Amino acid sequence: MKVLLFTIVLFLGTLQAQPRTIGFAAGCFWGVEKHFEQMPGVLDAVSGYAGGNYPDPTYKKVLHYRFDTPPGVVNYTETVKVTYDDAKISTEDLIRSFWELHDPTQKNRQGNDRGNNYRSAIFYTTPEQKAIAERTKAEYQKLLSKAGYGTIQTQIVPLKRFYPAEAYHQDYLKKHPNGYCPNHATGVKFPQKATMSEAAKAKAVTPFGGKEILVIDAEGCPYCDKFKKDVIDGYRGSVPLRTAHEDRLKGYQLAGKIQGTPTILFIENGKELGRHVGYLDPKAFYRALGAFKLGKNSEAYDVAFKKATDPRFCKKYERFKNVGDGVFIDKISGEPLFDTRDRFNSHSGWLSFYRPVPGAVVERPDNSFGMHRTEVLAKKSGAHLGHVFKDGPGGRNRYCINASVLEFVPRAKWEEKVRNRSKK
Repeated sequence: MKVLLFTIVLFLGTLQAQPRTIGFAAGCFWGVEKHFEQMPGVLDAVSGYAGGNYPDPTYKKVLHYRFDTPPGVVNYTETVKVTYDDAKISTEDLIRSFWELHDPTQKNRQGNDRGNNYRSAIFYTTPEQKAIAERTKAEYQKLLSKAGYGTIQTQIVPLKRFYPAEAYHQDYLKKHPNGYCPNHATGVKFPQKATMSEAAKAKAVTPFGGKEILVIDAEGCPYCDKFKKDVIDGYRGSVPLRTAHEDRLKGYQLAGKIQGTPTILFIENGKELGRHVGYLDPKAFYRALGAFKLGKNSEAYDVAFKKATDPRFCKKYERFKNVGDGVFIDKISGEPLFDTRDRFNSHSGWLSFYRPVPGAVVERPDNSFGMHRTEVLAKKSGAHLGHVFKDGPGGRNRYCINASVLEFVPRAKWEEKVRNRSKK
């Protein structure tokens, strides 16, 4: 009898430990898969197709039927099958997250993705999942209506058959890091317990005043992580740069809704002047920063990114004539380029140096205007600086550099900056 009872308890325990599955359709399955697979307690998230009635769907077939479906044919919707351990994450938490992930009031679309293959749906596998889906739908509808949204269009139906999508669709956002994480959320949230301290929640991000750069990021966004690694971590520019979640912003005048992350906002006195949605490589970022800081119609921008040349003995050159001991830095990236210890007066009307700061510039052939010269560019920002010639004193090089793309920092101040960075 004891052996029988032990066997029954063991059997029931095994049943209880079995993972559960549920299907979610909330637009393009790439972002939906990424959203759910990062949640603690989710064991697997697979992109695929559900809700249709013809055999062996493929991505090509699903796209073919998205606008024009023959009579009797029901097209599939892009679905993510989530396998989860309900001892670690509740069914309700998953379903609430689904509602908040997208705009369920849109029919046969999500953002710019249009067609019946992008329709919103919950594919349940248990009566409990169905009950939670229906209840939370009613709760979320009240919240949406209060916020001015229309009627939820989401289908709540059983998961009869799921077809995994082609291999290249699986973990798509991991395989293709140069992009952005689409954000189709309404911003309407369920009331929930605080997940961070009240002090941290109350810490709003408010305008600095003047020019600044805001990078809107999100947890689990691979493109945000890549942009941080490639750009933010090495940023030394004079325009302040911060990262923030959208819900922390207070007092800013944005031009529109944040559509995805990362979003790079160029702000002046709290007002958005421009934005870029998605990952920017360092050269593209610094070009955009150059347009923002210098002004896209300025002479300095023309020098930096259109290979123009300062006039001889220009105003900036004259201001730099007697600046004393220090370092000339890239006006865009803040990187050190030339040291006054290597400076000399060539009487040419342009700043002249024997050499740049080691590793600060790149040189490449320039055969424009029928001449054979060597162009000098800032390594980090890609800005055009000038040219290098072999006619310096004593047969040394002469780096002939435009003053309008430089800023000057006195040596004591520069050394203090270096010390402060080394402490971080």
